[in-house]
This record gives sequence, structure tokens and C-alpha cells, in this order.
Amino acid sequence: MATEFVKSMKYDKDWIRLNMMGPNPIQLLELLSNKMDLRQGMRVLDLGCGMALTSIFLAMEFNVETWATDLWIPASANYKRIIEAGLDGKVHPIHAEAHDLPYADEFFDAVVSIDAYHYFGTDPGYMDGYCARLLKPGGQIGVVVPGVSYEIGAGLSPEGLEEFWDKDFDTFHTADWWESLWKKSNMIETEVCEKMPLGKKIWQESEWRQGEHGSDNDKRMLMADKNDALAMIMLTGRRKCKTGGLIETSE
Repeated sequence: MATEFVKSMKYDKDWIRLNMMGPNPIQLLELLSNKMDLRQGMRVLDLGCGMALTSIFLAMEFNVETWATDLWIPASANYKRIIEAGLDGKVHPIHAEAHDLPYADEFFDAVVSIDAYHYFGTDPGYMDGYCARLLKPGGQIGVVVPGVSYEIGAGLSPEGLEEFWDKDFDTFHTADWWESLWKKSNMIETEVCEKMPLGKKIWQESEWRQGEHGSDNDKRMLMADKNDALAMIMLTGRRKCKTGGLIETSE
């Protein structure tokens, strides 16, 4: 997969392994960034940033200013990593819940969310009520979430994964499901919605590389997934302008 990860290959593997909280977030973000218009000087919200690896990557690779926002990881812990990366003043650590974001409307040029949006974004009202309003007209949102290749009915589980499946997987959906959800938004026009070709491979390799820091349950689940039910889903969209159309973006 080396040719797909020219940017993320530059980062220390141990640093990534010790700080990632799931599938390699930098690799997922690099694939997502190929579908986005990230440019120098932009203000970017990294929603559900975890250990701020993705926020650091955005600032380093695209020279944007990022707001590393997470509920589970203390801002002070992320600030330490930001300072160590030499990005004080470029990456801003924020402790906040996704339904109580301390930002002004239309403040951001872009929003990204890697392996987090499914925790809060499956509610049909979330996009317009809490997220899209933070984007400038014409601004982009890009999301990567774990999901499934085919929709799983309520109370059911994929064949072979019965012992692993519980209510926490209710947020795992197909690309078609997510596209249908985003089409309900009055503020966002969906641009990309697809199953990531390399998504499951990134997920698998991340679990092996985490070693004792990884989840034995996740490793066993991925090994048991013989029918490729598990997947990573990628979406991008753009905020509509006030009249309902899209704003042209400059190169």
C-alpha cells in the first residue's frame, strides 16, 4: 500500500501505533484528503480527533490551522503532543462533546472526522443542527467511519460474527445508508459516498501492529469476517450557499 500513503509514510510508526485508537487514522485521512480541497491557511475542525494525530497531520501536510476536538481525550494531553510536534498555535486542543461545540457559525473552511462520526452523526438532525452550520458556505466536510458492506437488520448479525455483534454495532451501516441520511440535510450536498477499497486492509493491519495495545476481540472479529461484512465508509459533502446552490471553489 506504499504508493497510496506517500504522506503518512513519513511519520514514525511507533508514534502512530502508541497513539492511535483504532484503524490507522493518518492513513484513513490521507485517502480522504484525496477527495477534499484542503488548502493552506484554511481553518479545519477535526471532530473526534482522539489523540490529535489527524490534527497534527492536517497542519503538517496542508499547512492549515486545526481545532483538535475530542470528548474522551483531555485537551492537556493532546496539547503535549501538539507541542512535541512543534505546532503550538497551529493546532488548538479543545475538550468538547459533539452536541455542544464551542464554535461560531460559519467559522470553518472544512470539517473532518476520522473513525468518530458514527458515535454521534447517525441522528438525522445532527448534520444540520450541530455540524454543517459551523461550515462556511462552500466549505467541505469529510468523514470516514467503520461500517458494513451490506445492511444488517435490527437484532441480527453478519454470518460468522454472531459472538462479536452487540448493540454497539448499531451504528455500522453501508455507504448507501449514509448517503440516504446525508440527502436529508438541507445544508450539505453529498459529493462522495463509498466503501473504501483499502479500508478493511488498513483496519486489519492496524490491529496487528498495535500488538498488546490492540483489541484481541477486534482481531478475532476481523479474522472471522470471511464474508467481508466489515468495511470502512468514506463520505464528503459541501455546504450549500444561502440560495441552495453550491459556491464555486478557487484553485
